[in-house]
Amino acid sequence: MKETEASIERIEEINTDIQHIQLAVDDSLTRIKPGQSLLARLPGDRWDPYLRERWWAVNVRAGQIIIERPMSENYHIGQLINVLGLVGQPYRFRRTLRNVLLVAYDAPPTPLLMTIPWLLGNKIQVTMVLLGSARDYNTAHLPAEIEIVHGMDDPDPMTWDNQVMTVGWADQVFVAVGDVDEARQFGQLLRRFRELRAEIPKQYMFGVFRPILPCGTGACQACLLSTREGIVVSCTDGPAFDLTQIVLPGNSRR
Repeated sequence: MKETEASIERIEEINTDIQHIQLAVDDSLTRIKPGQSLLARLPGDRWDPYLRERWWAVNVRAGQIIIERPMSENYHIGQLINVLGLVGQPYRFRRTLRNVLLVAYDAPPTPLLMTIPWLLGNKIQVTMVLLGSARDYNTAHLPAEIEIVHGMDDPDPMTWDNQVMTVGWADQVFVAVGDVDEARQFGQLLRRFRELRAEIPKQYMFGVFRPILPCGTGACQACLLSTREGIVVSCTDGPAFDLTQIVLPGNSRR
């Protein structure tokens, strides 16, 4: 974990909701991999450990990190950002992959997007399912090679067309949910996948946990998670955890 300053070199308006911030960063941060993130603080923020925001990279180009942020936030070229990183561990992909399913439920799929260039570059088919409020995420800027599936609004927000086929062919699944009640929503999705697939093997379905991170190093113990084998620290051991091994509401099966 290293504290340094990043400089905004370019701002690109992707659509009415999304902007991409191109950051010039320390060389150590350009080794960021899918799943890892930065803790950012804007200049002028008063000291408060909870003010750091978790920034997710969506790509790395020529030694610069591309960050996705809402258009409602204001930035300018040359602005300096205080960052801590790298936070967390890369996503763990199986060595033999053909199809990967990315699911966003009541949250933008931003934490999952950096996986796409890597997966497509390795000839792996990618399907993204957007459920709940994630259906409003504008996907026009994403590569045409990925399949985008939007969930239904009523009566069940966790329903989409051809569910059984989508879940059945996926070799691995990575899920991001809203940050209001992550455990409940991960539990709901795990139960739905079990209904569709009968049994979920280990290392198949990963939840991307995004708690507030006061330190990002595990020292404050504010982001502890209970697993079947003990306690883990989300910031250093995560963000992605095998949902079959996390203690979730209604997840009693082994």
